[in-house]
Amino acid sequence: QVQLVESGGGLVQAGGSLRLSCAASGRTFSSYAMGWFRQAPGKEREFVAAISWSGGSTYYADSVKGRFTISRDNAKNTVYLQMNSLKPEDTAVYYCVCGGGVATGWDYWGQGTQVTVSS
Repeated sequence: QVQLVESGGGLVQAGGSLRLSCAASGRTFSSYAMGWFRQAPGKEREFVAAISWSGGSTYYADSVKGRFTISRDNAKNTVYLQMNSLKPEDTAVYYCVCGGGVATGWDYWGQGTQVTVSS
């Protein structure tokens, strides 16, 4: 079992930056791919970014490519999402996920952290 706890959300002006963190419990964190999804009000949950267990491969949604960076520190059981050049359309609840990866799917989800970007 893996538990995920997100932090770092908040209110920021358009063009600003935030860094989300996701702390994972469990001894096998380093064997899982990690990722981020988001859900805006009235919209379906969508993929944002993912990173392989080693950190050697990363994947991004087209909407965030070049602005967001996912990284992980296996020694700290933590995955990060650095978000730059934020836009109002990035406003959403952001969820940390853990599992087999983009092709296999996600087994564990965090509770989410709110990100609000004002115009």
